[in-house]
Amino acid sequence: MGIRSLVRGCGAYLPERIVTNDELAARLDTSDAWIVQRTGIRQRHIAAEGETTSDLATHAAERALEAASLAGADLDLIVLATATPDHTFPATAANVQARLGMRRGAAFDVQAVCTGFIYALSVADNAIRAGQAKRALVIGAETFSRILDWNDRGTCVLFGDGAGALVLEAVPDDGGLARGILSTHLHSDGTGYRLLYVDGGPSTTGLAGHLRMEGREIFRHAVARLAEVVDEALTANRLDAGAVDWLVPHQANLRIIDAMRKRLGLPTEKVVITIDRHANTSAASVPLALAEASADGRIRPGQLVLMEAMGGGLTWGAALARW
Repeated sequence: MGIRSLVRGCGAYLPERIVTNDELAARLDTSDAWIVQRTGIRQRHIAAEGETTSDLATHAAERALEAASLAGADLDLIVLATATPDHTFPATAANVQARLGMRRGAAFDVQAVCTGFIYALSVADNAIRAGQAKRALVIGAETFSRILDWNDRGTCVLFGDGAGALVLEAVPDDGGLARGILSTHLHSDGTGYRLLYVDGGPSTTGLAGHLRMEGREIFRHAVARLAEVVDEALTANRLDAGAVDWLVPHQANLRIIDAMRKRLGLPTEKVVITIDRHANTSAASVPLALAEASADGRIRPGQLVLMEAMGGGLTWGAALARW
């Protein structure tokens, strides 16, 4: 009998400060109507001065552990997805590990930008399936406000800060409709490297740099690649779109989310949407949405949840879970 990763608990954390579109419009050549029409974003949370990615990640992790009735000492593995680490090294996950009181196992970061949480979930799920861990914490956490050019209206209005986390636990896989992570599917295409990147780094400028994006090209790639990977996930599990109870997409653009919803033939009420309040929180967006929909009772045990995301690299991926 094999092993499957069961989702034991979810947690989320958003910084206290909220920045509305109108606040941005007061100093940029933009408007609330323009931003909402093109993206679906109405506001975003911004980390306070001195508030770090590890701070956000730790708060979300503590809430996920509480939901799972576990403590940090019960964990064997932490995989933290982020493109905005506290430091070049060590891994931000190591800081979270210490703060949670986890004294065994391993903690490390993965970096796949907006697809980061799907990548981290895949790594943790595979470690559990291989018997390398019994309980794993998967976190997506970002302080994207630190790498934005706040004079670039084409990018700074799109992103926000936040963190979300899941606790996974090894359970016997008895087949059939057993709950847990069913499959994960990861892809990347480095030829799209310059479509979404940060113009800095230790080995180039020595500075953190700012986010740069070719928005139209990213949109075009996103619709095509996400459709492919969603089909791949469903086919791998011999399921059709009608079996999906919830679509939990990366929250980058409401038009992309709606395109995926239509492709799956899902009603709007079966899609978890947080972009209006959170904006694009990169690797944090999927776990933030999962935590919200789990906490308010929308996502219920036994339901089929489809997650998908695309980010810089270019990277994209999907995951299917029986909640």
